[in-house]
Amino acid sequence: MSTTKSSPTLTSNPSKTNGNSPPVNKLLKPSASYSLTLRLKIKNEPGSLGKVTSLIGEIGGDIGAIDIAGFEKDHIIRDLTVKVRDSEHGEQLVKELKKLDNVEIVHVSDRTFLMHLGGKIRVTNKVPLSTRDDLSMAYTPGVARVCMAIHDEPENVYKLTIKRNTVAVVTDGTAVLGLGDIGPEAALPVMEGKAMLFKEFGKVDAFPICLSTKDTEEIIKAVKYIAPVFGGINLEDISAPRCFEIESRLKEELDIPVFHDDQHGTAVVVLAALINAVKIVKKEIKNLKIVVSGVGAAGVACSKMIMAAGGKNIIGFDRQGAIYKGRTEHMNYMKEWFAENTNPTGFKGTVHEALDGADLFLGLSGPGTINAADLSLMNKDAIVFAMANPIPEVMPEEAAPYVRIMATGRSDYPNQINNVLCFPGIFRGALDCHATDINEEMKLAAAHAIASVVAPNELNEDYIIPGVFNPKVAESVAAAVVKAAQKTGVSRKVKRSDLDDLC
Repeated sequence: MSTTKSSPTLTSNPSKTNGNSPPVNKLLKPSASYSLTLRLKIKNEPGSLGKVTSLIGEIGGDIGAIDIAGFEKDHIIRDLTVKVRDSEHGEQLVKELKKLDNVEIVHVSDRTFLMHLGGKIRVTNKVPLSTRDDLSMAYTPGVARVCMAIHDEPENVYKLTIKRNTVAVVTDGTAVLGLGDIGPEAALPVMEGKAMLFKEFGKVDAFPICLSTKDTEEIIKAVKYIAPVFGGINLEDISAPRCFEIESRLKEELDIPVFHDDQHGTAVVVLAALINAVKIVKKEIKNLKIVVSGVGAAGVACSKMIMAAGGKNIIGFDRQGAIYKGRTEHMNYMKEWFAENTNPTGFKGTVHEALDGADLFLGLSGPGTINAADLSLMNKDAIVFAMANPIPEVMPEEAAPYVRIMATGRSDYPNQINNVLCFPGIFRGALDCHATDINEEMKLAAAHAIASVVAPNELNEDYIIPGVFNPKVAESVAAAVVKAAQKTGVSRKVKRSDLDDLC
């Protein structure tokens, strides 16, 4: 993929170019997200390979595999798969390997970039198209009768088209991961990945829609124009506060579910983790003092969800400090709502001071927001959900002496709070019952369903939330969502078998 100089990520780090690169943190572990395949020509003599592996270990790389790729006179060509911490760490590794005698770097390939070559998803046919008969049924003239069946009874679109199982993943590229406003083209790899997760975990066909506009009205119009094709709309990586209005308007103006996953997916999984965490510490959600760092889309949604589950004492913080009734600077209409409905004591101090006597710290901000010493002020059996990625507000190793239960958004620590536990199942259920909305009752049902996958005899401090590959999660969430949709009157179908009436 590259020359002996470097791979694409080693020389072109997107987060570095726009100034949003996270600070270096030596506590970060090597990760598959930064994994390299090094093709090396190594002198065929005793100890040569050992020098290479020893150097990689000294630098902190994690060797996953060593394969022989070929032979040349007096040399063996080997492929070494190595995990590193970040792009800079990978550059350091390559630089040091170049200093070794009897070793030549042939190629350095970034495995993540290789996975993305040509995109990660594609469209395939469900039925064969190999004969004239196939063509006449799939397309003209046979398709005309199917068109008229939908024209005469619009609900047939769910039975006779991809609408029954298809979701649009819509973004404007303004709040992508921790990279910020990088535009619709640069956002596309994330949306492709989201579509992969929909398919893998919920058997839902999803397609990325990246819009080249930041105008709220234009986004709303665009989604409404494409809505006839889709059974649901998943809004993704749209910056606050516009994301609130876009979602609210679309929910009002469309008759299919609209779900902003950055808000509600996070909130559902946070509540699921909290439901199980309080069982361990023997506390009730209604009695918790909760400190929220980061009152953006996710912070507001998580707070609302916890309040719906009984939470009362929530204090939120943004970059300017505590949010309280009467604050006038750096506010928007959602922060105004937050100020009116949280912080019952009118606290105006710092996040560090607010942790005194707190039971739960909920981090949706960035690295270094708090430090370990702050956690010592929390109540006994403290719970910390530090979800900034890739570097949490406080690292689990630092928090360990002070907290009973720790969760992050990372896969290399216990208790990963990951949206993939929510959105595939919640859309699976919504599509199955032809829901017109994903309402609060359906979200609460999803949270309890996720929590229930962890059996009572399995529940412990390092296992409050099921793993993302647990097949029971999406099934349980979908079933709970269907029941809640039927109970609240937003389901247009009682049984999924009804979908096949015309077939």
